[in-house]
Amino acid sequence: MDKNLFFILAFCLLLHGANAQLKIGFYNSSCPQAESIIERVVRLRFRNDPSVTPALLRMHFHDCFVRGCDASILVNSTRTKSAEKDAGPNETVRNYDLIDAAKAQLEAVCPATVSCADIITLATRDAVALSGGPHYKVPTGRRDGLVSNVEDVNLPSPALTVPEAFAFFGPKGFTLVDMVALFGGHSVGVSHCAFFQDRISDFQGTGRPDPTMDPRLAETLLKRCGTQSRPLNRDPTVFLDQGTGSVFDNQFYGQIRSRRAILKIDQELALDPSTARIVSIFASNRTAFNQIFERAMIKMSKIQVLVGNAGEIRKKCSVFNPRPKGKRG
Repeated sequence: MDKNLFFILAFCLLLHGANAQLKIGFYNSSCPQAESIIERVVRLRFRNDPSVTPALLRMHFHDCFVRGCDASILVNSTRTKSAEKDAGPNETVRNYDLIDAAKAQLEAVCPATVSCADIITLATRDAVALSGGPHYKVPTGRRDGLVSNVEDVNLPSPALTVPEAFAFFGPKGFTLVDMVALFGGHSVGVSHCAFFQDRISDFQGTGRPDPTMDPRLAETLLKRCGTQSRPLNRDPTVFLDQGTGSVFDNQFYGQIRSRRAILKIDQELALDPSTARIVSIFASNRTAFNQIFERAMIKMSKIQVLVGNAGEIRKKCSVFNPRPKGKRG
């Protein structure tokens, strides 16, 4: 085995105690068409909009890192209660309608059988594969949560240091290697200028760009973004990977090693001694990156899952099933 790949695998620990009630092919008997239906919905959307991949990666991450992978991010707010969907960090999450479309087709053939949480997980897996990434087998059997509170949303900022970011990932059961691999999701997708504007013009109040950013990149970004903040719906965007921004590959790691990261946390991964070697290995070994990304995504999909009789199988992903008063958390 390649010594660098061995180094990575040696540090990649699978999550202990993962719930045995999740299993590959959970719906083989109850809804044998489930995974093919979801894949078809994702494929049709991808043909017209390849950005579905980063959108679903973001949705999956934002769901699992709050209350676990329970589809609580899909629930709409009501007149009396604000749900996770309306939290600031979720303002740019999109493609809820894709999940709804898959759910509607599944309800037509297998009523009250396939959870919205499993739809998010499977759709994300399919989108990654369509973008050129690995196609991994993911266990299913999750159930949907009964709670969605805007106050519960606490997600890592793109301006964190590596130790600050790991303070979010470590308690979820991830290693540093897992974390670096998951940030490889930035191989696809864009960022609004608002999330890195200080790096290109007035970094930490210095009146100058971030010294860790390639000056030529900073100049290009300044022309694109300017110095004035805008509402997100009018804020320009740039690809996080300036080479192959619509292809899921390992080129992102080579770029951040060349000080061409858009987000501060991405640049920190290449600079921090605890993660720099991992970045270097992923940059030169796509197989290593793919393997660890697969493991990390499967691990993430198991965070605090509800199984068995816990939670519910929502009939509509954006609304809790009707329940007797006093039974909702």
